Parts: sequence; C-alpha cells; structure tokens
Amino acid sequence: MAEYLSPGVYVEEYDSGAVPMQGVSTSTAGFIGLAQRGPVVGKPQLVTSFADYKRAYGGYLSDAKYGEARFLPYAVEQFFINGGSRAYIMRVAAEGAAAAKATAGLLQIEAANPGEWGNKIRVNVEASSKAKTQVIAVNGADLTLKNADGFNQGDVVELFDGKTKAYATIISSLDSVITLDAPCTLNVADEKVGTPKYIKTCEITLTVKLDDVVETYANVSLCPEAGNFVTTRAAKSDLVRMTVAEAKALVAPAPKENKEGKEGKEGKDEKVSTPAPAPAKPATPIDQVGGTTVIALSGGSDGKVAAVNPSVYLGSDNGPGKRSGLAAFQENVDVSIMAIPGVTAPEVQAALIAHCENCKSCFAILDVPIERKKTNDVVEFRDMYDTTYAAMYHPWLEMFDPLAKRSAYFPPSGAMAGIYARTDNERGVHKAPANEIVRGCTGLSCNYNEGEQDILNPKGVNLIRAFTGRGIRVWGARTMSSNGLWKYVNVRRLYIYVEESIKANTNWVVFEPNSEVLWGRVTRTIEMFLATCWRSGALAGSTPSEAYFVECGPTTMTQDDIDNGRLICNIGIAAVKPAEFVIFKITQHTASSESEG
Repeated sequence: MAEYLSPGVYVEEYDSGAVPMQGVSTSTAGFIGLAQRGPVVGKPQLVTSFADYKRAYGGYLSDAKYGEARFLPYAVEQFFINGGSRAYIMRVAAEGAAAAKATAGLLQIEAANPGEWGNKIRVNVEASSKAKTQVIAVNGADLTLKNADGFNQGDVVELFDGKTKAYATIISSLDSVITLDAPCTLNVADEKVGTPKYIKTCEITLTVKLDDVVETYANVSLCPEAGNFVTTRAAKSDLVRMTVAEAKALVAPAPKENKEGKEGKEGKDEKVSTPAPAPAKPATPIDQVGGTTVIALSGGSDGKVAAVNPSVYLGSDNGPGKRSGLAAFQENVDVSIMAIPGVTAPEVQAALIAHCENCKSCFAILDVPIERKKTNDVVEFRDMYDTTYAAMYHPWLEMFDPLAKRSAYFPPSGAMAGIYARTDNERGVHKAPANEIVRGCTGLSCNYNEGEQDILNPKGVNLIRAFTGRGIRVWGARTMSSNGLWKYVNVRRLYIYVEESIKANTNWVVFEPNSEVLWGRVTRTIEMFLATCWRSGALAGSTPSEAYFVECGPTTMTQDDIDNGRLICNIGIAAVKPAEFVIFKITQHTASSESEG
C-alpha cells in the first residue's frame, strides 16, 4: 500500500475490471524444404509475399535436378495466391552441400549459406582511405597530426616521407596525437602546405554482387582492433561471411646496396629504404589482398539433391540458434499451420504430426503420394496416422510451372495452407476451410466421384474435386482422428485459437494474490473474450450461457491448490460444427379443399 505520512488528499489508480483480450493469429504458415539459397541453421525466416521469398531463397527448382524435393517455392507461391499473407520458411540442404569460397591475401570470403548459388557471387575489392592528413611532429611512436579526425585506435596507417612508404597500427588516439605500435623512423613531419608527405588510414571498400543484389561495405579494416573491422561490418550480410587470417608482422625490405660497392657511396645520391615500424598482426595494408580486384567465389554445391533422406527435413537440435529443419520451429511461436510440401515419407509426416501435438498451437497439412490413386491405396496410406492435429488432402493440383513453361502437378498442401488463411481472415477460424475454390488450379492428378468419396471421407481423407460450372473446390473438412469429438478441422483449430489466445493474454495473472478478487477478474476477462467469439458465430447456442461457461473459485480449487500457488479455471465452449450433410426432405402436398369456393 502507498504510504500516507502527511495530511492531504491522495488520488490512486487501481485495476478492478476485466483485462481486454486479443485473439491470436491463426493464419501464419510454416514451410520446410529445399531452396536455392537461404540459411539452413537458426530461426525460420518470415516472408510476406512470394517476391520476398525469391529475394531471400531464390526461385523455382527444376524437376530434372531436384525431382520430388523441388516443391517448396511452388507451395509458397500457391500459399500467397490462395490468400495467405505471412509464412515462415526453413530451408534444408542436401547431404554434401557446400558453401562457395574465395581467398585474397588475408581476406577469406565464404557464401552465407551452402549451395551452387554462391558461385555467382562477385566481390570487388578496392583500396580506400577514410582519413588523410599531414604529420606536424614526430616523437618516437607519438605523432602529432594536423587533423586527427578519422584516425582511431586499431587503424592501419600508411606513412609516406616523399620517397618511402611504411605501415603501422594506431594503438591509441588522444586529441591530435596518435601513438603507433612502433617508433616511426621515417621523416614524415612537415608543416608546409602542399607537401607530398602524409599519413593516411588503410582501408578497403568491398562491393558484393549477386545478380541484382548489391551490398557495399565502404572503408572497412582488416585489423580486428579497428572499429570498422571487416568481419564486424559484414556480419549481417545476406550474401557472404568474411574472416581475416592471422598474419606475421610486416617489415619493409632491408636497404639496398649501391652497385659500385660501399666504397663508391660517397657523393652519390642513393635512395635507401629505411626499416619501417612493424604493424600489430594481422593489421595489413590493401597490398596484401591484391589491390583493386574482383574476386569470384567457387566450390559451392547443392549436394545430393536427388537422394534427400528424411533426416534432412527433420534436422537436428543443437541448442538455441543452432537448430535446423523441423527442429528449428521449436523457436517459433507464431506459426499455426505447418506443411512440408510434397514430402510423403512416413518418418517425416509422423515427426511433423508429433511436433504439432507437442506444441499444441499449430495444425499440420499432409500430402498423399501422387501415385496413390486407387481408394484402397489412399486408405492404406492414411491409416498409418491417428491425430487431431493434422488433415490430409488429395489429389495433387495441376498448375502452370513458370520454370518449365508448361503445366505440372503439385502437392496440395501449399494451396490448402493459403485457403486456411483466407477462410480465417474472411470468415473466422470457426468456418471449415471447405467448399472453397482453389485459385490457380487448372486440373487434378485424378478425379474422384461421389462413390469414391463415400469411402475416403469417413476415413479422414479430404478430397479436392472438380465440379461442372463451379470450378475446383475443397470438398472435405475432416481431421485424421478416430475420435468423433475432434473429426472436424475447424473444431480443432477453434480450440487451438481459444487456448492460445487465453494463454497469451493472461500473463498478468502470474504472481497476483490468489484471492477472490483475482478469481473474479479472471472470470470476467475470459467471459468477455468468449462473448466476442459467440457474437462472431464461432460458438453454438442461442444465449451466452448455452455457448460457454467460466468457473474460477472454491469450486475449482482446494486449499491445497491455493497453498501451492495454483489458480485453476474451468472453461467450457460449444463449438459450431459444419453442415457437412445438407438434407432436404420433400413430400407431396395436396391442395386444400377449403380453398375451393
């Protein structure tokens, strides 16, 4: 409580009402697969359009090279075509994939991630300097400069006395005085205007190019002690990673002798090279990377893309920031729809289902192998799974392939993720993502009739069918669960939405006094949220009491629960079910005789 130590009027604010709750997003998708480029370790990256995807991960993949592992870019494009707006991408790389590399002097350049794409990178290295001035006075290793702006600790500098150049490293800088790592033996001091003598910093300017993408790093240093060290400046590059190798101290060449011998030196105006101060390693002038030049990276490889095994998609869990494949989505809490397009290996699909069941916040969309067309074959494949956190769609979709310039068949998971997002945004997560047009689809890998759907629909295989005059539509909304309570996709996804929304919006409750005041606030907060859901049509019932209930208090907690810091709230909701079977009963009706006369 506030302290009241002197007489007066005190005004205080306190919270007593319900805390507004905002529903979480249910339309963000997550995709895993092979791509031309992009990070293969770390967090999945967000893209908000297919153009975004192409900038970060490259374009389409060819059937000849990638085969059944080529569907990621197409699935992402179909996701956005069908109404998706946000997707997280996790690229995986085939066994044997390697990053392109190049070395110039002490500068080592490597493509940011593996793949043949790195072989197209070109790096222009050009000598540059961020500061140049005159030396006013020299006192051993201390130099007084005319203008010390731009001369910082760790900078490599070039000293010129009109005849000879030498290099050193600045170990300290204070006002107009800099201190080198060794005494200066060159006669560089000169106050005259227009003198050829100077001191300047030695940097390089790097221009990294890949097709239309250009990154420029101006005036970077090869010295680790410098504030503009090249490795630090280029750390966030999307194209390359740079390192500087260790180098021995550089010393200017020893003095040359006159051809006439030592006796003939008198009276001769001979140019003698004086030993220069040795720079701190690995401080290196531009001459050590070959001057102005263009470096081409090479050695990049996509690996054995034609024989990708399930372990590539599953990835590995090497801790935060070092996860790959499916394991990388452990670091993402925004994704609510997940797919690994075109990958129908049971090991991969089972792992995807397990991931969704464990995190309880996302829903998986699975594909059926394109060659399975007979109903018995499809049922056999579907019977491997039993889960409320996944749905299976078939057949594959015929769409135009911009790379091959012809139509081809693609797995439906990418388009279905977009339809999920479109339905959520237009109607709400409670609306079944069915009876919706598949945009961009011109045909199907096979056409099922009503009798065949009578077999597949109860099994939980959602068919995509072509209807005369009505286009190609999703004609199923079943999960892959044997539990009748969870047989509809929209019911499971509605519960995910409600659960995640309550979880995300009630953190304020933690460590509050576990009393009746808190119980009342929690109850009112959740009731307000559920009332909004009911008014939007997400919950069944003609009144709020029929649609939901919220209980929090002595009926839900024992004294032991309270003593152990537990607040328990029971919540019940009545989810709306889709009108899957619309039945009109028609009978004959005879006109009434009373109407006569």
